Amino acid sequence: MSDATQIAASAPAPVATAESPQPTAVAPGTGAAAIKILARDVNVFYGDKHALKHVDLDINEHQVTALIGPSGCGKSTFLRCLNRMNDVIDGCRVVGSIKLDKADIYDTSLDVVQLRARVGMVFQKPNPFPKSIYDNVAYGPRIHGIAHNKADLDEIVHRSLERAGLIKEVHDRLDSPGTGLSGGQQQRLCIARAIAVNPEVILMDEPCSALDPIATARIEELIDELRENFTIVIVTHSMQQAARVSQRTAFFHLGDLVEVGDTEQIFTNPKDGRTQGYITGRFG
Repeated sequence: MSDATQIAASAPAPVATAESPQPTAVAPGTGAAAIKILARDVNVFYGDKHALKHVDLDINEHQVTALIGPSGCGKSTFLRCLNRMNDVIDGCRVVGSIKLDKADIYDTSLDVVQLRARVGMVFQKPNPFPKSIYDNVAYGPRIHGIAHNKADLDEIVHRSLERAGLIKEVHDRLDSPGTGLSGGQQQRLCIARAIAVNPEVILMDEPCSALDPIATARIEELIDELRENFTIVIVTHSMQQAARVSQRTAFFHLGDLVEVGDTEQIFTNPKDGRTQGYITGRFG
């Protein structure tokens, strides 16, 4: 029996409700958490298919929010809404309001390139560019004009690799291809590339699914370190991982946001029977 299942199985039986209240998020020891992203009545359509239905979700600043649920439930679709990656999908239409620091990210006057600099993305499979380790990390600062000279760029690359927990392993081979690194190192390189432009939010779509347990543990440690400086939203199929790395958890099912709350509450005392059924392995 998994850790998450044991936690859930020991919880009191929840009362299934048609509409569960969303508890107010509180950052440990700091009082009420600031809201970084505010999503209201978000709907996503792929052609005629209604993939995401009337989602209301707050993403708290400097916390890790985990999105969980069975395959096809809408969690990755919602994640892609947060930096408008769905814009590149033919036939995809997003309706509703998503605000980053109270500014509507779907405003027609918004520069999507600048949005994606503020809201970075780490994908399921490591995808380093066919460039050197150095040039992988330097790519974003170069195109966004962040570095004013070579010394600035060197500092950004070094600091980003250090924050991603990779500098000790690659400091003497920065000119080597990024594609020559191991899977876990490649994923940390992609994280270094994402944070090199100093984003405010990092989106992670199952970042450990292609990694072995040792590499997964290193990425999870890194996520916990990064939340001191970034707001993180992670999609994961691993409930144990959600329990380990997140402060808030949102459960999606069939395009609906069923329940969201503090991670401990979701795993020990869910308010909706569907959440209980998923975390105890009855479906999904």
